[in-house]
Formats: sequence, C-alpha cells, structure tokens
Amino acid sequence: MKRRRPSEPVYSTAIAVGRGLFGFWGLKRKVDGVEHVPTTGGAILAMTHFGYLDFALVEWVTWLANRRRIRFMAKKGAFDTPIVGRLLRGMRHIEVDMKAGAAAYAKAVTALRHGELVGVFPEAGVSASFTVRELKTGAVRLAAEAGVPIIPVGVWGGQRLLTKRHRIGFFERFGVPVSFAFGAPIIVGAEEEPRVATERLRESLQRLVDRLQREYPVDGTGAWWQPQSLGGTAPTPEAAAEADAARDRARSAESR
Repeated sequence: MKRRRPSEPVYSTAIAVGRGLFGFWGLKRKVDGVEHVPTTGGAILAMTHFGYLDFALVEWVTWLANRRRIRFMAKKGAFDTPIVGRLLRGMRHIEVDMKAGAAAYAKAVTALRHGELVGVFPEAGVSASFTVRELKTGAVRLAAEAGVPIIPVGVWGGQRLLTKRHRIGFFERFGVPVSFAFGAPIIVGAEEEPRVATERLRESLQRLVDRLQREYPVDGTGAWWQPQSLGGTAPTPEAAAEADAARDRARSAESR
C-alpha cells in the first residue's frame, strides 16, 4: 500500500499560487525526462540557474508529475526577510549561511536520508551569461554522503520571466515557452574524487542545456536572453564574471 505523504498547508498553498501565476502568464511548458525523478526516496535535483524563478518552475513540473515536494537550499538572506523567511521555513527549505555552511550541509544530508528531494543550484548563483558555469562540489559531496542519486535538471526560458540585470516588462512574460530536461541519475561513488564527479555533473547539465537551446521554439538571435555564442546579446561569461566580482567587492566595502 502506498504511503500517504503528510499534509503541508504552507507548501500546498505556495504550489497553488505558483500554478495560478504560471497559468495566468500562459507559460508553454515542455518537459522531458521527469520520469528520472524517483517517486520515493531521497535524491538531489541539481539545476541550472539562469533565472530567479527556476526553483518554482522545477517544483511546478515535478509536482504535476508525481506530487513530490522539493526542499531547496537557499541563502540566509532570503530567510532573514520577515515574510519570505516565514514561508521558506514553513515549506521546510534549508537555510544556507555562506559563512557557516556545515549546519546546512548536515540538514541536507538528514533530509536526503529521510527520503526527501533536495534542490540545489551547483553554480551558486544566477548565470547572467546564460551559460553553464563551473560548479561547486557540494551537490556531489551530499550525494556521496547520503547515498542518493543526483538528477541533473536543465531549464531554458525561465530567464525570460525574472533574472538579474534585466528589467522585464509586464506583458513580456505572457506565453513564454519554458523547457525542462531531467537527465539520467548520476551515482557518486563513496571514493570518487568530488571534482571528477562534479565535472560529470557539469557535462550532463551542459548537454541538457544544449539540447533545450537547439529545440527552443523561439529564435533568440539578437535577444538579450540568448548567449552571445548563439547570436544573442547576453554578456559573455567573462564579462558576467567580472560584473559579479565587482558587485562582491562593492558589497564587501559597504560592510566594513
């Protein structure tokens, strides 16, 4: 007999709001490979990160497929916001303090061992160049310690809804195609070198994104949301990295 998942009113309400918003915008979703997400047991969903709503979009299509909830790892700053922080805690997401990450890591391992899906963005921030950047090793270390698979997830089109360094008009969001590709599970051996496993994950994400971009139904030539390498006007990875570094230097100076 299938075990019934406990009710979570806050999470259920958030999903209903998200579905309503995405329905209002008339988003055209295309989903491939969602069957790779296990219907029971722990797993890590390692996602590309080109837009601020990628987490909600992935939860949307996962919920429609198998009614599973994802516990996302999110930065402490989001939890420190009164209303948003209360919602995040109510949905049992995992707070990550970049200055003391051990606690978040331990919570994520516990959640995975208890059969939860944990969502991570291994690039550790939105990619303004809309290219897959170098990944952090946290996802593969979590997978190895908890003994769970990693499901790579590519998302394309979500950056057209909300992203950094670009103001998007109200009507620009209507009817946007958003494509998702869930890759085959990646198993990380207990003795595997984290950087080697992380490179396997990056290559998988890159293949997924390459396919989504090739099959995307809108020509991105000259568009701000398309990488320069594909004829768009997004900043190059180098320019985006320098802008991020300049922002970090400015924030550091302000905090002194």
